[in-house]
Amino acid sequence: MEHNWSIEEREYLRQEERRGRRHAFESFDPERTAFVVVDLVAFFVEETDYARGVVPRVNELADALRRAGGTVAWVVPAPWEPSAMKEELLGPRIEALYRHSGGTGTPRERLWPELDTDDTDVYVEKTASSAFFPGRCSLHELLQDRGIDTVLVAGTLANVCCEATARDASTLDYRTIMVADANAARRDQDLNATLYTIYRSFGDVRTTADLITLIRPR
Repeated sequence: MEHNWSIEEREYLRQEERRGRRHAFESFDPERTAFVVVDLVAFFVEETDYARGVVPRVNELADALRRAGGTVAWVVPAPWEPSAMKEELLGPRIEALYRHSGGTGTPRERLWPELDTDDTDVYVEKTASSAFFPGRCSLHELLQDRGIDTVLVAGTLANVCCEATARDASTLDYRTIMVADANAARRDQDLNATLYTIYRSFGDVRTTADLITLIRPR
């Protein structure tokens, strides 16, 4: 199942008028680029057909970037300590479910089994919605060690952890690109609101095919 994603033409035109081009980032160095895949674990993938639908595109883009010398980073939820605030916010039953949503085993073992991973990839846990929130995930430091300046963001839920990750990546001055057809939400409206927000204020939005063309220029 695939999302019917879109960004309104008027927003494309507004950005073209502001900066003279439709896309903020017209090229990138694959070796300085990381594909950050967020929360594709059983707890979330089993919840919606949309999440299962993005798996082939995630695999395609991961393979292309890996072959070009880039970094593929898989991010999974870590269990958090019981939180009175989260219990108040979510309710006791849902807080307990989400506290253990990442599953058990190593981060690589927790990923959805249809994902194509590699020994050279990065595997990290996060204890916040964002994989770039200070002190809640080691991703930023690992990417800095590799000289990464551009991140491509995919996964689920698009409008929760993926959006939070993209916003914080932009705040940390990464060139941030949301992969339109490799992000899953519960509804088209949720995904499209996120794509609009990222495109308008935090980065760029591209399809898998667009990005593979940039990785493998003709």
